[in-house]
Amino acid sequence: SSQNLSEEFAEAARQLKKEAPRIQFGKIDVTHQHDLRKEFKIQQFPTVKFFVDGSREDPIDCKGVRQASAFITWVKRRTGPSTVLINSTDQAEAIINTDDLAVIGFFEELHGDSVEVFCETARDVPEMPFGMTASKEVFANYGIQTNALVVFKKGRPVHKEVLEDGRQNKLDLTRLIKTFTLDLVTEYNLETSVKIFDVPVENHILLFTPTNSETFNGIYENYKSAAAEFRGKIMFVLVDTNEPRNGRMFEYFRIREVDVPAVRILNVTSDARYKMPADDVTVKNLKKFCWSYLNGKAKLHLSSEEIPEDWDKMPVKVLVGKNFNKIVF
Repeated sequence: SSQNLSEEFAEAARQLKKEAPRIQFGKIDVTHQHDLRKEFKIQQFPTVKFFVDGSREDPIDCKGVRQASAFITWVKRRTGPSTVLINSTDQAEAIINTDDLAVIGFFEELHGDSVEVFCETARDVPEMPFGMTASKEVFANYGIQTNALVVFKKGRPVHKEVLEDGRQNKLDLTRLIKTFTLDLVTEYNLETSVKIFDVPVENHILLFTPTNSETFNGIYENYKSAAAEFRGKIMFVLVDTNEPRNGRMFEYFRIREVDVPAVRILNVTSDARYKMPADDVTVKNLKKFCWSYLNGKAKLHLSSEEIPEDWDKMPVKVLVGKNFNKIVF
């Protein structure tokens, strides 16, 4: 909530006042400041912007940051180095074990396009520590042979992404790394909904199913197996159809009881929706659906309510999506 974020923002301001007195924090209620709202194109609340060198032009958006500690890290990485330079295995271990998640960039030389992209990515992911190394000892210790980004979870490597100059961009790496703050499959509820929308992955696949059904375990395992291949590209979400508080999700997707288990893909930016053509939730069907979507071959799903029984009784006919083409054309 805005109130919560406001408190965390104030806490970050208090802590940074001692460490970095040159950085000023301010708060604006744009309900009374229409000119400022218009000038800085404020469309959602709360919005945090960072102004550099006293310039009003092109402030940097601070998105998805909610904790005071992350605010502090975000600001520090904008005003100083964004990663820690690692020269030994001991230093690497110290960073990997500081937090639940950590990211290390392995580079044969500490300059070039992929190093730059890595450092820019670190600025946008303040939730976890970032380090980079060109040390042969550290490369050998983790069995790394090429330029790579490695995500560590609870001290163990969980993902390796080979880095090549000109191949990666900051947004793709940011999306990939931020997905590790969520489970491979995230169950939708009031607590996780905020986190789901904070991770900048615009493609979401949703499995609608009752979690207490006899077939649930098998379906869920298939869903989880398919998820790993699409990390950073499509976010896998589970929606329990037996949970009354999830009602708004069903209305939105026009999912009825008879439809479960159902699988849909949603692009949260364009609001486009796609229905999995196959009925069986198998690993093969899920992967085929995801790849057809990513390759632009999936058919848009235009949901429609059922045709009312008395649609034809009155002089003005009742049209819904399912009978519109047939009657009108």
